[in-house]
Amino acid sequence: MTEAKDKDKENEGGEKKTLSLGGKGTLTLKGGAAGGAPARQNIAQGRGRTVAVEVRRKRSGAAPGVRADSPDDMDPPTPQERSPAAGGGEALRQLTPEEREARVRALRLADEESKRRAEMIASGELVEPTQEDKSEIGKPVDRALTDEELRKLELAELEKIEAEETQARAAQQPAAQEAAAMHGFNKDRKGAGINAEDEEEEKSYRERMKKTAAPRAPRRTPEDNRRSGKITVTQALNTDGERDGGGRSMAAQRRAREKARLASMDSRNLPDKIAREVVVPETITVQELSNRMAERGGDLIKSLMKMGVMATINQTIDADTAELLILEFGHKIKRVSDSDIEEGIDLAEDNEANLMARPPVVTIMGHVDHGKTSLLDALRSTDVVSGEAGGITQHIGAYQVTMAGGDKITFLDTPGHAAFTAMRARGANITDIVVLVVAANDSIMPQTIEAIAHAKAAGVPIIVAINKVDLPDANVAKVKQDLLQHEVVVEEMGGDTQYVEVSAKKRINLDKLEEAILLQAEILGLKANPNRAASGTVVEARLEQGKGNVATVLIQQGTLKIGDIIVIGAEWGRIRTMLDDRGTSITKAIPGQPIEITGLQGSPGAGDKFAVVANEAKARDIAEYRARKRREASSVISVADGEEGPSTFDLMLAQHREGQKKALSVVIKGDVHGSVEAIIGSLRKLSQDNEEVNVNILHSGVGG
Repeated sequence: MTEAKDKDKENEGGEKKTLSLGGKGTLTLKGGAAGGAPARQNIAQGRGRTVAVEVRRKRSGAAPGVRADSPDDMDPPTPQERSPAAGGGEALRQLTPEEREARVRALRLADEESKRRAEMIASGELVEPTQEDKSEIGKPVDRALTDEELRKLELAELEKIEAEETQARAAQQPAAQEAAAMHGFNKDRKGAGINAEDEEEEKSYRERMKKTAAPRAPRRTPEDNRRSGKITVTQALNTDGERDGGGRSMAAQRRAREKARLASMDSRNLPDKIAREVVVPETITVQELSNRMAERGGDLIKSLMKMGVMATINQTIDADTAELLILEFGHKIKRVSDSDIEEGIDLAEDNEANLMARPPVVTIMGHVDHGKTSLLDALRSTDVVSGEAGGITQHIGAYQVTMAGGDKITFLDTPGHAAFTAMRARGANITDIVVLVVAANDSIMPQTIEAIAHAKAAGVPIIVAINKVDLPDANVAKVKQDLLQHEVVVEEMGGDTQYVEVSAKKRINLDKLEEAILLQAEILGLKANPNRAASGTVVEARLEQGKGNVATVLIQQGTLKIGDIIVIGAEWGRIRTMLDDRGTSITKAIPGQPIEITGLQGSPGAGDKFAVVANEAKARDIAEYRARKRREASSVISVADGEEGPSTFDLMLAQHREGQKKALSVVIKGDVHGSVEAIIGSLRKLSQDNEEVNVNILHSGVGG
């Protein structure tokens, strides 16, 4: 070591060596070129150039400023004493804090173990090895220090390092500021020629400790990511040739994971399915059903095919099939019928507290020429008979009479001719009391019997008015006797049917007839609620020039006003004008009052019910529905009431007979709906009775 130091001093005090190319083409050291000074580089054929030579020193564990000797100048190594302070201090400083703590714990445990061993030897529990054993055990290694001393020295060194680190942490902030200031100062020193080793020595001890204690984690390359899902040969052999995941390959597992990831993304992105309440009528097309369900039409067609139904997008399906589709797609069904559009027209029963007394509706019925209209004229003090064709009533007339005591009675005059059966039945259905007029000189006749049947079918009480008692051939007893044959028992014979002997021409006992009507009305307790939407029945309908469609209606519930929107059968309209039975214009009508109204879109049928609705849209929908139902009913072969339909064979024979008949096509036009109805009924009866001619009604209507 002394010789090496002497050589270094000689080299430092002597001439500087330079790098040059020798004759053999190798770099050799020559004196005269200082470290970092320019030197002449010789190239072949006498050429050369000036180069700058930089001397880089190899770092070693020696102190700064001491040059490491070359292997040739160093003496052979001599045995030295083992000292942790000499060679192990730097190694201990390279340890991380966790490793140093573990080392300190191990050294302390070893120290405690040696103390415990010494105590056991002192107490005689353990025999100390002899000098010969020690020499044999330690024979291969000649140690200058014992293990216990080495442990103590190492422990002391570790404690010293920890103390230095504590001081360094305390002085971290000032040192960082000083290092920043020095860094800025070094930037300003241009051309100072500070070499790399001096800059590293100027770094603080704390920065070097950070690099040693916290090494940077290796970066993950794309190749590592690519191979992350693969297995090695060792892993494949350890599984005895079987793959993970139930025998699936790694590629299959990757595909499954990717599929699950995409499915989870779709489930997060897609909105939740909305369960809708789908309104389904009796029949619906697939396209309309898909629109109401908010589903694709193709999906509905696929589901129908699975059910065995081959349908297109425009095909109509029934409500049951639509219900299966709706339930399959997770929606709720609400089945409706076409008749549901009429909901709300038939109102519930009124509260008893809201009801008020109303005038009775009385229908005068009987045989033709028995004096029904004359009796009504006598009650109204008017002359209607003179204005009727042939003195025969052909229309239902509605009138209201005010009695001497202020009470009001509404009368309906019905035709007595045999052709007006439907008209008489209508009058009996909308009335409260039937006044059966029988001529004292003619007794019971066919239309009288028919009127009795209509009254019994309608369930209304009968008051018998025996007319023409002023004639010399009048026989009242015979009339009473004949009524017994038809189960009409007058009070005089022990029954509950009132009878009054009257004369319309001489106005005999008219007041008694009025009293009998009011008494019967009081027994019935007729009441209605005027504070609600109006409803009632059409008595007659006609088409008048200048007025349009005119309907005679009878108010049964509520109050009807001008401007109300009403639905009458298959027609609707807004009321423009209202006239009472005497032709006086009025603005409202109460229950029990007959009126004439205008403003309808078409001519309604006699006997149709009417009701006030909220708006025109609802009225139009109801009218269209009723018209469609009426067309469907007219296309069906009708069978006479009370008769069974013919069998298939009988129907074939009837069609064969009709094919041999001569056809008579007619178009029927009448002044009022009731007259047209009577003509149609008569012609149909004629064609049924006649085996040679068949009447074919092409069209029928009211007006010109």
